[in-house]
Amino acid sequence: MSDESPSVAVVTDSTAYLPDDSLGVRVVPLRVQLGARTATDGVDVTPAEVVAALREKVAVSTSRPSPAEFAAVYRQCLAAGADRIVSIHLAAPLSGTWESAVLASQDFAHGVVRVVDSRSTAMGLGFAVLAAARAARDGAPAAEVQGAATEVVDRTRTLFYVDTLEYLRRGGRIGTAAAMLATGLSVKPLLQMVEGQIVALEKVRTPTRAIARLLQLTVEAAGTGPVDVAVHHLQAGGRAESLAANLRAALPSLGELYVSELGPVLGAHLGPGALGTVVVRR
Repeated sequence: MSDESPSVAVVTDSTAYLPDDSLGVRVVPLRVQLGARTATDGVDVTPAEVVAALREKVAVSTSRPSPAEFAAVYRQCLAAGADRIVSIHLAAPLSGTWESAVLASQDFAHGVVRVVDSRSTAMGLGFAVLAAARAARDGAPAAEVQGAATEVVDRTRTLFYVDTLEYLRRGGRIGTAAAMLATGLSVKPLLQMVEGQIVALEKVRTPTRAIARLLQLTVEAAGTGPVDVAVHHLQAGGRAESLAANLRAALPSLGELYVSELGPVLGAHLGPGALGTVVVRR
């Protein structure tokens, strides 16, 4: 291994939406099934295509990478000069992706591959991946790289709003939020991630009030100290930019602020109009 090669490689999946591709993180993609078409997340399908399929009531589903796909990427990392791998993924209750990574890790000697459950997704996952990648870049050993990720996971809050629970219901991802379906379609739900589960937070009657409340809850979660925030949306760029501007004004200790559209896999489950925030206290 050359002096320039990191000894620890960092791997994640395509739901992380990393804003910085300079850190050498390897991304293993999930897949999206649009009717008879199978597409690769982040490669050959766009969020707009998923939204169009949802609106046209085309059957849309998602699937995890196989253990063999993870194992192949791990071998590539080792062949490129890494001697340890930290693999960080979306919440295990939401997807079998973490399980696939764990199964793949068993193909290697004990301790070569460490798999981390981010207990979230999008930048709830991405912030943990970035922390791990920076630690790896700085030469930290595998245990410290893993620790950098899990420490960020413990400081992360993920909140989001959806125009309808229908897409989460179809995909079987709403868990305890399912009870809100009985309250009528006029309710606009605010949800949060708790230990990898999507749970109901509040019910609001209009989109305008829901987004105002999302801003308030995000500011409360951020507190008064240094904080990094991400704003995600699906086909709601105006809402996202407005929310980001309000967060800039409300958070004097704001560090990084990322705004990005959700990719096809998460878009398939949240539906158009979704808006979310991820808060990481430093």
